[in-house]
Amino acid sequence: MTTVAPQSTPLRADCIADSAGGLTFDVRAVGEMAAALLVLRRRDSHDEVYLPLTPAADGRLRAALPSIVALPEGRWDAYARVDAGEPRRLAPEVTDLRSLAARTPSGSGGHVAVRIPYATRQGNLTVRSWLRAPHAEAGELRIRQGVLTVPGRVYGIGLGPDAHAELRGRHAPVPVRRTEVLADRTEFRFKVVYGALEPGLWDLWLRPAGEAGPAVRIARLLDDVADKKPVFTYPRVRVDAPYGPVEAGPHYTRDNDLSVSVTAVSPPL
Repeated sequence: MTTVAPQSTPLRADCIADSAGGLTFDVRAVGEMAAALLVLRRRDSHDEVYLPLTPAADGRLRAALPSIVALPEGRWDAYARVDAGEPRRLAPEVTDLRSLAARTPSGSGGHVAVRIPYATRQGNLTVRSWLRAPHAEAGELRIRQGVLTVPGRVYGIGLGPDAHAELRGRHAPVPVRRTEVLADRTEFRFKVVYGALEPGLWDLWLRPAGEAGPAVRIARLLDDVADKKPVFTYPRVRVDAPYGPVEAGPHYTRDNDLSVSVTAVSPPL
């Protein structure tokens, strides 16, 4: 007879990331759990991925998500399904993501795949997945005298002689701003002058091959932080612009893409 933990008792899972970008889930079983599956469901879609849960040490059940298995970009909620029962939400236990901090993907396949498990506000286990083809990874940002310097590395494509960066207004109908890129093989660097931007939100893009090639959203993905926005914070700088004083600064979005916010400053009364 198969016994299953009461619904009030959450099923917990350890999660370990490997240097290749794969994930291993160890579910702490309660009683005998036969014919078990780990189910990943992508939010706002009908996509599901099923991974067999097989017996491992200490009575746990283990599922592997290899890096070669495609996981489309999005947030994937983790469940365990036992026999023909309803899938039960998993809660994270021990999460080991140390290998992600030192990971440098080759990009030889033309894309970069990143999966970062994390705990939701409700305490559930979810995997944030990115699949970028190609990918432009932002490095350590520098701010000095109203100028933002963005270094980075591109994966899955080379940097050509016409490579440049673009600043695109997210909401207002403003012209795309183009800025020169200093390129060295796969490394790039460019500057954003705050005083040259109108108030609003500006998204940063890389054009590795110029106008004829792809537009690549600049992001920071290659570490163990699933949500950069509250973690990577930067000072806002006040500068004088042709249309009046503004405050500006970089930030990462909910998708860990890099943007710049520019806000008009009201003159003192």
